[in-house]
Amino acid sequence: MNTPSTPRQLFVTTALPYANGNFHVGHIMEYIQADIWVRYQKMMGHAVDFVCADDTHGAPIMIAAEKAGLTPQQFVANIAAGRKPYLDGFHIGFDNWHSTDGPENHELARQIYRDLRDNPEGSLIETRTILQFFDPEKNMFLPDRFIKGECPKCHSKDQYGDNCENCGAVYAPTDLINPYSALSGVRPELKSSEHFFFKLSDPRCVAFLENWTQDGKLQPEVANKIKEWFTVRHNPDGSTSEGLGDWDISRDAPYFGIEIPEAPGKYFYVWLDAPIGYLASLKNLLGQRGLNYDTYMANPELEQYHFIGKDIVTFHTLFWPATLHFSGRKTPDNIFVHGFLTVNNGEKMSKSRGTGLDPLKYLSLGMNPEWLRYYLAAKLSARNEDIDFNAEDFMLRVNSDLIGKYINIASRAAGFLSKRFAGQLGLVPEDGAALLHQLRSAHSSIAQLYEAREFAKAMRETMLLADRVNAYVDANKPWELAKQAGQEARLQGVCTVCIKAFRVLTCYLKPVLPELARQVEGFLKIAPLSFTNVSKPLPAGHIIGTYQHLMQRVETSQLEVLFEPPALMEQASAAIVNVADSKPGGEDIAPTISIDDFAKIDLRIAKIVHCEAVAGSTKLLRLTLDVGETDSAGAATTRLVFSGIASACKPEQLIGKLTVLVANLAPRKMKFGVSEGMVLAASHADEKAHPGIYLLEPFAGARPGLRVH
Repeated sequence: MNTPSTPRQLFVTTALPYANGNFHVGHIMEYIQADIWVRYQKMMGHAVDFVCADDTHGAPIMIAAEKAGLTPQQFVANIAAGRKPYLDGFHIGFDNWHSTDGPENHELARQIYRDLRDNPEGSLIETRTILQFFDPEKNMFLPDRFIKGECPKCHSKDQYGDNCENCGAVYAPTDLINPYSALSGVRPELKSSEHFFFKLSDPRCVAFLENWTQDGKLQPEVANKIKEWFTVRHNPDGSTSEGLGDWDISRDAPYFGIEIPEAPGKYFYVWLDAPIGYLASLKNLLGQRGLNYDTYMANPELEQYHFIGKDIVTFHTLFWPATLHFSGRKTPDNIFVHGFLTVNNGEKMSKSRGTGLDPLKYLSLGMNPEWLRYYLAAKLSARNEDIDFNAEDFMLRVNSDLIGKYINIASRAAGFLSKRFAGQLGLVPEDGAALLHQLRSAHSSIAQLYEAREFAKAMRETMLLADRVNAYVDANKPWELAKQAGQEARLQGVCTVCIKAFRVLTCYLKPVLPELARQVEGFLKIAPLSFTNVSKPLPAGHIIGTYQHLMQRVETSQLEVLFEPPALMEQASAAIVNVADSKPGGEDIAPTISIDDFAKIDLRIAKIVHCEAVAGSTKLLRLTLDVGETDSAGAATTRLVFSGIASACKPEQLIGKLTVLVANLAPRKMKFGVSEGMVLAASHADEKAHPGIYLLEPFAGARPGLRVH
């Protein structure tokens, strides 16, 4: 293992999230896994640059932006604005977050393309006229992801036009069986178009990738899967599939992306420029620091690592290293692949069934983000395996391990030291010295587990050490020593052992629990813990601070609300989809108004800080709203609003959510109090035939008080 005297330079990324929606818990799991590893490396004294970016290009973004009435740039900017609450909320410490539409990515993508095209040993780019699917109803060439059909390899239905999510096969859209347009549903037509190809079938590429993927870098299960793509395969239908095929790297206008040099109207396929976004985000970060990107990348000791999910292995282990190598750039030292996250014994996530784990809902319920960090760490290994979030197991593991074993050590000892010895540590008794030696001696093995990404084993080893400390406490019973005359020195010594052990355990848990570790460092009045200083003992006479409770237990009620299905929303939506209304929503559009009329309505973002049922009413909920207002003294104020949404929403579901308020509506005196505005909700005119009320909820990132224009 590297020592602090030989610090490493690491460049680490996670997969770029596509900028068409908020983060889901799968993103958060990947970011937490990478963040733990990065924090460990920094605690070892190594230099790490941990970056990511929004993947912003492609036809899906262009189409979604058009539907929203926005430019693609405006659309992705809105998505980017909502990232921070997730990252900060779960203590994910990226050094930089950028965008693939940034100038660095445009520059790098074009230069890498030119380097592939102008390779001195022969160009790896060629143009061909191909037949491409065209949607006659939408009057546009269809991107791969907007063509669906039957996989030509495993015959799974409704697979995308570029790869099969069932068997992982990569193919051309024209290989699909019974293709159809995902935009209009019509069968697409074939039209000719000139496209640019990266010649992965070139013997140079094949030889390089066969060696690069099989030289021990990748996880064995990943390397074995990739090996299949280099061999001729005999399919069940009697056909054969040859090894690597050439990669179509261009798309026709209209397309939101990076235009190919010297090729007007042609754009890089998003999967060419997206991974280059790793380099672009790094270059942006180095620019902020005043450092030279080329010099940084030329460092022969630089290590480059990517954390990704198993659904994008092909792009990262074939296309990406080939793109880098044959453009004259450094290839990754490793691609770390993880599995999917399922919920409650392998059930696929579904919001309607209440099996989805919404990260922002988790945070809005006041659930500790480090509960989730610890639970995921206790499940994650170095293998490409799915892991399951089981609510009961989550509660038991957090409450037992973190509260019952770890936190318990400090809570059992700190009070005695504060009350009896002014917080001063004493001399360590002989039996305690042996225990502390065992804990410190585990430093190397736990560090190696972190290095190997065997986080579950690292957590088990740490909790076994906590068990030994608790056994020591139970054997010495400080609560009884405190009652016995003449046992002050022994009591101080036993409690000192506990605090010193707690410090060591905190160090071992710090990559997983960074915020808790920061609080512990403050409580113990010590410098930031690292794997380079954990073996340095606290001296006798060191004075600790006053202990305050560090972590609460998980409550069953929190998990019940977390996994509660959205009331009536999916059932009502499904019913409405199957009814052909002659009028939208069951009623005519209201008479036309002028923009001046609309401007009179002041719509504001409001946060629901409290919600409760109204006694004596079956329809009303009483909402306490933060609209960003203050009184004359500058103190924050709230508004009280009554809303008839009780049939669709339970009060506890709404607390912490954002909604839209008509802020300048005259107060209305009601039987149950004065309502100071109106929250916006949607419903069908015929409530009996189409039940359901839908409270409007802005995108994450909006803040109380912002005006809706």
